[in-house]
Amino acid sequence: MKTLVTGGCGFIGSHIAELLLALDHEVIIVDNLACGRMENIQSFVNHPKLSFHQLDICDRDAMQPYFQDVDWVFHMAGLADIVPSIEQPDSYFQVNVAGTLNVLQCSLQAGVKRVIYAASSSSYGIPDTYPTPETSPIDPQYPYALTKYMGEELVLHWAKTYKLPAVSLRLFNVYGPRSRTSGAYGAVFGVFLAQKLNGKAFTVVGDGTQTRDFTYVTDVAAAFVKAAESTISAEAMNVGSGNHYSVNRLVELLGGPIVYIPKRPGEPDCTFADTRKISSLLAWKPEVAFEDGVKTMLDSIQNWNEAPIWDASTINAATATWFRYLGKV
Repeated sequence: MKTLVTGGCGFIGSHIAELLLALDHEVIIVDNLACGRMENIQSFVNHPKLSFHQLDICDRDAMQPYFQDVDWVFHMAGLADIVPSIEQPDSYFQVNVAGTLNVLQCSLQAGVKRVIYAASSSSYGIPDTYPTPETSPIDPQYPYALTKYMGEELVLHWAKTYKLPAVSLRLFNVYGPRSRTSGAYGAVFGVFLAQKLNGKAFTVVGDGTQTRDFTYVTDVAAAFVKAAESTISAEAMNVGSGNHYSVNRLVELLGGPIVYIPKRPGEPDCTFADTRKISSLLAWKPEVAFEDGVKTMLDSIQNWNEAPIWDASTINAATATWFRYLGKV
């Protein structure tokens, strides 16, 4: 197949591009490098079936030519993180919502056969049910989650109204090699690995008993390809590990001292995907055990040697906006 990956130089997008090449597909990467890094595709950038174009999904006219004769589109480009989304809601709307509309319109005009969208489990907010099924209420707690859900609504609406074959995959706590090492305070793995590498204490939120559905990135990439290979359309499906693990368990596996910091508003005590739907419709299941994934991350810890080193005081400063807007009045 001829495939296009928006955000293909990003964490998950680069793994999807690499898997597609391994399956002998042609891959076009579109990325403005605002979040993605060329280092993420360095190991396969010279592959004869890969082409890279530094473009912004907000520029529809510039993107349109690269959709011609494309079979599958994997829409991974977008802005992430909680605090920046609170501080810059305009940017998040433009990229995550209007940018998704541009991708859909380019796909529709070019006659693309499949669009697979990277949605976020954060759209569930603080669920009432665990494991959380796709039928759970949507209750975004911050603009990032809201804009990712708005993007999903566009994708599913285009699938139903314009008959553009499209699927949305709601991702839970993806981790693995190439996860972002710089930028806003965010994902726990990046924070902890930089702290361990520099001999600092792990900053554990609350008492560390909160659990997360940590899902390894190669399993996630495989789910995207499975969705592209299927005939399923106009469906949203969870992508999770089939389990959930406490932050204390992660710290135990990583090994090191702990400093506890205040629990943050708008965060669930548990994320845990009900994956029965994707298992039934796509015959997908995760393969990488949590302990094995953590070991792989530790083996590549030197990749975090330039990552910011967070501590309780810098995290407090970085999350002040979070508490200001999401804290209870």
